[in-house]
Amino acid sequence: MKKLMIALAVASLSTVAFAQETIEVVEVPTEKYSVSTNSFWSNWFIQVGGNYNAFYSSQEEGVSKSPLKSVRRQYGFDVAIGKWFTPGIGLRTKFNGIWGKQVNNNNSAPKFDYYNIHEDVLFNLSNMLCGYSDTRVWNFIPYAGAGFARNCSFNNYSMTYNVGLLNTWRLGDRVNLNLDLGLMMAERDFDGIATKNAGHTAASRGWRGFDKALTASVGFTIKLGKTTGFQRTPDVDALMALNAAQLDALNSALAAQQAENARLKSDLARKPKEVVKTNTVKEVLAAPQSVFFNIGSSQIASKKEIVNLQALADMAKETGAKLRVTGYADSATGSAALNQKLSEARANRVADELVKLGVNRDNLIVEGKGGVATLKPNSYNRRVIITAE
Repeated sequence: MKKLMIALAVASLSTVAFAQETIEVVEVPTEKYSVSTNSFWSNWFIQVGGNYNAFYSSQEEGVSKSPLKSVRRQYGFDVAIGKWFTPGIGLRTKFNGIWGKQVNNNNSAPKFDYYNIHEDVLFNLSNMLCGYSDTRVWNFIPYAGAGFARNCSFNNYSMTYNVGLLNTWRLGDRVNLNLDLGLMMAERDFDGIATKNAGHTAASRGWRGFDKALTASVGFTIKLGKTTGFQRTPDVDALMALNAAQLDALNSALAAQQAENARLKSDLARKPKEVVKTNTVKEVLAAPQSVFFNIGSSQIASKKEIVNLQALADMAKETGAKLRVTGYADSATGSAALNQKLSEARANRVADELVKLGVNRDNLIVEGKGGVATLKPNSYNRRVIITAE
């Protein structure tokens, strides 16, 4: 009975069921704001679009401020490349231009050619405030950055400061629709008009001290690479709570079984000559223990998971059963050779923990299976499975 209790406890600690190399996951809880990091080549994107520009000169006087006036209006295009390092933080290099206007008065607005190249830090507030979701329809992304611009018509160069709001709408797994509202601020003579007049020198400070362009760009974001999102990490605390609830239910069932056994023993004691036939049901416990790891690491993700190994170690010591320790990596990242080496390192790490808990190393069968893609999300493939032989 003691052995049965230990074995049932081990069974309750697993959320993975095996059937001839087929693995099925039963609702593994995940963290809302925590994700696994991924490789440098993951989560890259490019953007292309057409833009509407409204230019404001530091020297202009008596001109309507409306960005829709023809004296300010000009069109262009923009392209960008960037990467999300986390669901909330990204970097983008953007080129935009290519036609501007030198705003003097309501009747004079000579055109010029220019470009602006700037590096922006992107802040996805939707993911930061509401938790990561790769299926969210709308993302709200403020940004700020700096760069340089050239007025090709007047051969002027200027440092630029750029701020804006990038709005994206999901069209598919790899394509978003964009609306990018931005502001560029350049040096006050960037548009080709030097501050000559004394009447303008006082205007060289603050808002009037810059040549500016308001931009509204409509275009598309195209996600690049094999990995275009992030994987949420398993919620270890929730898993522990789930395991505790399962153990409580099993303890209740075991208590009822013990009471039934006591009753049968009492009946046998009272009726020694009567043969009592009982049906023995042989329980086959095929519920292995899972231990999870972070991407690219052979260190166990949480020390709390080591606690779960204790019941399995106790069963192995009590029964002398052999334990098979099988390591895995996710095939979505890394080469086949690297994943094989990583899966073996993870299996050896768990085997070392079992030895610390008193399991004889001769009773451990340690192996690595390399990279697999049998579980969703992908982070669940970074694991070690321990089964009783």
